[in-house]
Amino acid sequence: MSARRGHLPLERSREWGRSRDLAMGARFAFTGGREGWVRMLLTAVGVGLGVALLLLFAAIPNALAVRQDRETARTDLSYQYIESPLKKADNTLVVGEAGTAFRDKEVRGRELQPEGPRAPLPPGVSKLPGVGEMVVSPALKRLLQSGEGRLLRERLPERIVGTIAEPGLIGAQELAFYRGADTLVVKEGSGLVERIDRFGAGFKTPEKRDPVLVLLALVVFLVLLLPVGVFIAAAVRFGGERRDRRLAALRLVGTDSRTTRRIAAGEALAGSVAGLAFGTVFFLLVRELSGSVDLFDVSVFPSYLIPSLVLALLVAVAVPAAAVLVTLFALRGVVIEPLGVVRTAKPPRRRLWWRILLPVGGLGLLYPMIGKDRYGRDFNQYQVTGGVLLLLVGVTALLPWVVETVVARLGSGGVAWQLAIRRLQLSSGTAARMVNGVAVAVAGAIALQMLFSGVQGQYTKHTANDPTRAQMSADLPDEVPLARAAADFKATRGVAKVDAYDEGRVSDRREGATNSAQVTIADCASLREVASFPSCKDGDAFAVRGGDDEVDELGAADLSKAGTKLWFDADDGSPADHRPTSWSVPAGVKQARAIADPSGYKRGGLLLTPGALPSGGAPGLHGQIYLALDQGLAAAPDYARNTARRLGMPTDPVMLVSSKRDDTYASIRTFLFVGAAGVLALIGASLLVSQLEQLRERRKLLSSLIAFGTRRRTLCLSVLWQTAIPIGLGLALATALGVTLGAALLRMTDKPVGVDWASVLSMTGIATAVVLLVAVLSLPPLLRLMRPDGLRTE
Repeated sequence: MSARRGHLPLERSREWGRSRDLAMGARFAFTGGREGWVRMLLTAVGVGLGVALLLLFAAIPNALAVRQDRETARTDLSYQYIESPLKKADNTLVVGEAGTAFRDKEVRGRELQPEGPRAPLPPGVSKLPGVGEMVVSPALKRLLQSGEGRLLRERLPERIVGTIAEPGLIGAQELAFYRGADTLVVKEGSGLVERIDRFGAGFKTPEKRDPVLVLLALVVFLVLLLPVGVFIAAAVRFGGERRDRRLAALRLVGTDSRTTRRIAAGEALAGSVAGLAFGTVFFLLVRELSGSVDLFDVSVFPSYLIPSLVLALLVAVAVPAAAVLVTLFALRGVVIEPLGVVRTAKPPRRRLWWRILLPVGGLGLLYPMIGKDRYGRDFNQYQVTGGVLLLLVGVTALLPWVVETVVARLGSGGVAWQLAIRRLQLSSGTAARMVNGVAVAVAGAIALQMLFSGVQGQYTKHTANDPTRAQMSADLPDEVPLARAAADFKATRGVAKVDAYDEGRVSDRREGATNSAQVTIADCASLREVASFPSCKDGDAFAVRGGDDEVDELGAADLSKAGTKLWFDADDGSPADHRPTSWSVPAGVKQARAIADPSGYKRGGLLLTPGALPSGGAPGLHGQIYLALDQGLAAAPDYARNTARRLGMPTDPVMLVSSKRDDTYASIRTFLFVGAAGVLALIGASLLVSQLEQLRERRKLLSSLIAFGTRRRTLCLSVLWQTAIPIGLGLALATALGVTLGAALLRMTDKPVGVDWASVLSMTGIATAVVLLVAVLSLPPLLRLMRPDGLRTE
């Protein structure tokens, strides 16, 4: 019993001793005079930048969930056929599509027509607007009230009577409005005007999860998060050489090696905790500024950016723990004795075998996934995550060995070159740590670019549109005459050419027709855009061959005989809006060959010039217009949209595009761009902080060289060489491993392996530009440090 009673106080005293050592290290971090405060500030800022980005990433899931919830809560139009539409009641509301576009931004718009006193209110709207009134989002209100929004104001002349509150918007910079109406009519099957009794009915159908998109999302998160961890690990080692000299002084006064390492761990722990505080402040600042930022058409409200409690606690625990582990790991090969630190001697060569195991192990995890059924249970997300992590971490493990091996073999050169090489030979690990994060980011970016390039065809649908011939098209409502619309568009600024067509059908009988064909009416210039024929003058008629619809081609062959009596808008079993009108086929119908119009459609049937029509015109036709815009005028689409609204068209002309991307794929790609912008900013800021820390460490050395007559230009060049050589080696290694990872991911998606070297060069070029910018920004403090009075000490 006495042994047990004596054992407990001994254990407690040991625990108390360890805690005291950690506390002593923390005190050294905060009470080391000016040098200590500068060191602590640099560490806290470096760690804080990484923590801020980690908290930002931790808040993204909540932001996406809130955006989705608010989009669902305001759902109104289904844009699809509804079998059982609602009946008019005192709690119903008629909603019409009124959206538009301004420049390259979408403007969400709805027309609201209440049918009773209990009509539902949209989220974020306290009162329904009346006719001639509208409520708008704050961003749209600012745009309409500015000179920049003058063209958009012509389309939205209603009086602004209120703003949409945050619950009715998915982003702080979203452009949206609701306006009152009294002429909306619900038409069966249109999907553009509907009757609802509540918002948020939820018309979306659940989508099957695509493992390729899951793979893309996983790799994007890993590529964006891993450089942050690398930078945090590098930041907690700021001032390592000075710290080791302080620890040697502690050994001189009697501390043992274990106590010394615990004191070093306490110092790193204090720096990481300060970094958590700085990171929280940085995150809160970014959070407040997020409401005024619109990146790649994505914006959020500050209230969206609330980190998950679990993820925030994980960051709060993981960062200090990582700081302690990194410090202890860094001291594993350092012998701290009372008379100095053995690190100042030539360090032993780094071993390669365990470093090469990391990328090889990553490939080993990814290889079994090649050829598996991605849509089955064989697709193991955790195995893919582990493989990608090992490959990217392999960059950080291999780079110090590569830098050490290469600089050890570099030969003689100029004075600046020799100074730089000697410094790198003495501290290659420090140089590698500076560029590790850049190398990881570039390797991941290259792999992602290869993966996106390989699978984009799977999620990109190429349309038949030809934007080189026309950039916009418009279907005219029945109440808008084609001639008037064509004249107005021709007079519109920014419209270079207008092709206008009246389209309909002709039949061989007034009722119970057995044969019919498509008919298109336009002038000769417009007809040449849809068919090839030798000559044309007003009054000509053409029978078309080679159209997309074989029925129209057969009908044209039977109905194009001279004297044949045909009927426009004949009864084909559906209700007719116009009374059928007869027309006799003129003599001399010419033959024509169909060619694709700007939308990619080949018309068949009959082509008529206006002079070939009956005197009373042809009923039952609807107009279609194609617009070729002045490419030198950026606002040309908005001028065309304004003309469409003046004509009374309910929707904007449609932009003709050559391809369309899957929404989920586009969202992941957008998130990559947004995240990459944040990581790029972190790379630049962290590199600058690290560079300043390195210069501060060498202040006395630089002052000594200046005092002995070394030229400032020589020292500046040596510092640039010290940055350029590790960066070049890091980018070469990152390119090799990035291409390897990209090839493995492409094989997993059953896509052929191909390297887009233009993208690879662009990624390395961006990284090089960031590093050069950091080098340029570090020159002013370098020049201030290169003074003889830097030798002064206390």
